[in-house]
Amino acid sequence: MNIFSRKGDDNPFEVPTDDDSPAALDVRGLTITYGDGFKAVKDLTMTFPKRSVTAIIGPSGCGKSTALRAFNRMNELISGTRTEGEVLFHGVDAYAPEVDPVHVRRWIGMVFQKPNPFPKSIHENVAWGARINGYEGDMDALVESSLRQVALWDEVKDKLKQSAYALSGGQQQRLCIARTIAVRPEIILMDEPTSALDPISTSKIEDLLDELKKKYTIIIVTHNMQQAGRISDSTAFLLTGDLVEYAPTKDLFFNPRDERTESYISGRFG
Repeated sequence: MNIFSRKGDDNPFEVPTDDDSPAALDVRGLTITYGDGFKAVKDLTMTFPKRSVTAIIGPSGCGKSTALRAFNRMNELISGTRTEGEVLFHGVDAYAPEVDPVHVRRWIGMVFQKPNPFPKSIHENVAWGARINGYEGDMDALVESSLRQVALWDEVKDKLKQSAYALSGGQQQRLCIARTIAVRPEIILMDEPTSALDPISTSKIEDLLDELKKKYTIIIVTHNMQQAGRISDSTAFLLTGDLVEYAPTKDLFFNPRDERTESYISGRFG
């Protein structure tokens, strides 16, 4: 079965089991150009290991979020954006002509900078994505399982019919993560998911990532280098669209190979 299957195939929720590669995502020669010819990302080549947290750091405007959105074809929603190169998931290029971008985003989910719950109940926020993807199992059980995975169930189990807007900002962001994992992705992309949250809510999200990586591959963009150091297994440093350095987090922070990396993490610029 094509892993980027379309709705109506035998089992769009089936997770490929015949790939023993350690790579969750293999990005090759990724170049992203905006309409005016500006190259936001230049020839990015990197491999993301399965079931780990990879942080992407760099100053504002360095291409972090643009690269992240390219991994599940979200940049296609921005007019005038052109993408070249390959994003391989289980050996299949997400940008191949026969691949449906909707199903790419099912396998590779996204959590945004600001919590964006739907104007629906807490229960329906979690259930909605699974339902439109053809899930026919016990929906209540799926909702509970998803909320438990983000440590939100005990806080909302008695008010599932209430509007998601009644939740705090931190709770809304965890709800959005639950909504993402309810459709059973393999990879979760996070674009500065705690930048709009208070320190307590940020800490809860960071603790959550350590649990989630046991099941999912997580790629997170963050401006906060201390956060990258706390939560990630590997870190990539981008500068003006170029990948300067990519290494295990401890190595990159304590023994950077490139002078630009050392200058950035020491606060000399950015």
